[in-house]
Amino acid sequence: MVIVTTIRRDVLTLPMAELGPSNPLPPLRTLDELHTIDDRDRVGLPRDMARQIGYEPLRSVLPERIRDGYGRERRPGRLDTLVIENDRLRATVLPGYGGRVASLFHKPSQRELLYRNPVSQPACFALNGAWFSGGIEWNIGATGHTTLSCAPVHAARVPAPDGGEMLRLWEWERLRDLPFQVDLWLPDASDFLYVGVRVRNPHERPAPLYWWSNIAVPEERRVIAPAEQAWHFGYERRLRPVPVPEYDGVDRTYPLNSTFPADYFYEVDDGRRRWITAVDDAGDGLVQTSTDTLRGRKLFVWGSGPGGRRWQEWLTEPGTGGYCEIQAGLARTQLEHVRLEAESDVSWLEAYGPLAVDAETAHGADWDAARAETERRLEGVLPREAVDTAYAAWLPHADTEPGEVLATGSGWGALEVLRAAHKLPGTPFEESTLGEEQAPWRELLRSGAFPEPRRAGPPGESLVAPHWRDMLETAPAVPVAEYHLGVAQWHAGDRAQAVRSWERALELAPSLWPLLRCLAVADQESGNPERAADRYTEAFDDLCRERRDDGERWTAATAALGREAIEALLAVRRLAEARSVWERLLPAVRERGRFRLIEAELLLAEGDREAARAVFDAGFEVADLREGAETIGRLWSRLGDQPLPARYDFRMRPPSSA
Repeated sequence: MVIVTTIRRDVLTLPMAELGPSNPLPPLRTLDELHTIDDRDRVGLPRDMARQIGYEPLRSVLPERIRDGYGRERRPGRLDTLVIENDRLRATVLPGYGGRVASLFHKPSQRELLYRNPVSQPACFALNGAWFSGGIEWNIGATGHTTLSCAPVHAARVPAPDGGEMLRLWEWERLRDLPFQVDLWLPDASDFLYVGVRVRNPHERPAPLYWWSNIAVPEERRVIAPAEQAWHFGYERRLRPVPVPEYDGVDRTYPLNSTFPADYFYEVDDGRRRWITAVDDAGDGLVQTSTDTLRGRKLFVWGSGPGGRRWQEWLTEPGTGGYCEIQAGLARTQLEHVRLEAESDVSWLEAYGPLAVDAETAHGADWDAARAETERRLEGVLPREAVDTAYAAWLPHADTEPGEVLATGSGWGALEVLRAAHKLPGTPFEESTLGEEQAPWRELLRSGAFPEPRRAGPPGESLVAPHWRDMLETAPAVPVAEYHLGVAQWHAGDRAQAVRSWERALELAPSLWPLLRCLAVADQESGNPERAADRYTEAFDDLCRERRDDGERWTAATAALGREAIEALLAVRRLAEARSVWERLLPAVRERGRFRLIEAELLLAEGDREAARAVFDAGFEVADLREGAETIGRLWSRLGDQPLPARYDFRMRPPSSA
């Protein structure tokens, strides 16, 4: 048999907003994750669901940094892609953006099966900030969009089970310290993209595991899944069971029938085949199915209300159509984490492809008939047994060592392998991938001492896992080691010891502002806002004295610290000092939307309501506006009683629940 599947490099040209630098301040504050519920709401939940909701939810995105350096100005740009195709399908993968499948094109019907975003516009939806909409994304780590959304992953060619070529993506997920791989291949003449996934826990302790494959599809669809009940989660942060397809007199399987953004986690009975599809008026669409390990299925909708529509415009080019997401995960809901035992792994197989069903039945009032028709058509084009057989055929190839390297991810996995000599066949983390970010940690590993920086500048990333914390505790107590030790202790919950480490470092540190900022956060978290304001003022003064230039690194540090300092000073009504910080920000920083919003708040605090209103009237866009944030609306309500202008309306829940 002649194998016609190919993998090649290509370039995607589209309007892009640059990612910009990461925030150089370590994210010490507790994660404000929207997908949480109160303990009282767990009463009445299935026992396993309640247990997994409470199982080690993420408290911090350390050791990651927040990616908030992007803007809203888009220019023509080029993205490196990897294209895998046979005579039926063409899949376009972005190795520099978490391995996302940006496009899945069906050649015989000339149809794009996914929602393909015509622009690359980051927005603050990932756990660590920057994320963009469209395609198929691989979410690992914790509840939310992965920290790898806008980060590179390793990629290489690997022999496929049928003798052809397979594209392997792999990386080290840093929130939970878990290596994973995603293998994509197209059997000859197949209409389905096969995706083999494996997550490994090489450690001597269990780890919480989260995985959801998110698939963006056009929202003018009906979503069908093998369920009669779903768990509804809205941005009111309540989880409750609802019937499928209709509740409150509305068929919720049509995304635009909902008013506000919402999640519908389908309750798929044990033993049922796992699948989900979104079909258009003609009965055509994309279907996703998998082996049973990937048990969960979900629909996310933006809804037809003004907030959801505004977000849809925000994420893409206005007038280009909206999307919804159909998803598949390891648990019933995305509020849960499952336990991955020590020195073990979990794996499964997914399949993505076109599906054509009888339109009248699929869109009819008989939900049982719609599900039966869909399942019958799916079984006809891709039998359940064929998926299980493909998984069994792939699994022996999961350990096959990669061939030609097509893209390179981070060096963090190589550092962990160097430290612990992990044996991870199939996913090599080569020492050659170690870079400048890993260099001081490699030296700590080699010599037991953390090297002092060679030049002044914002500190590098802090590692917070127990083994790195142990090494820092025995390293010579130079200021930079004490700084990183304090961050690791803070992450571990030992806040008093973290404060002591930072205070010790102050005595000899040539650069004071990173330590003062950490201590200011500690003051805020312990209920001492006045001392926090003092320390923020001192930190910003020190940074301004030390700042060497207006380059990217120093500008990012000044903007990040200045924002936090102004907010801390406003909280205690120290307006003159807040204004002083504002005036020392670079003019280009003050013009950013985030800082225009801060300026309006500062003006209002100073009593100049008219000038604050003028900021809104002139218009601004907060590029890093957080999903679910209501900051703009709250400030607007303090300016008067006029309705919130549509351009600022990002509300994701009913006003009564705000």
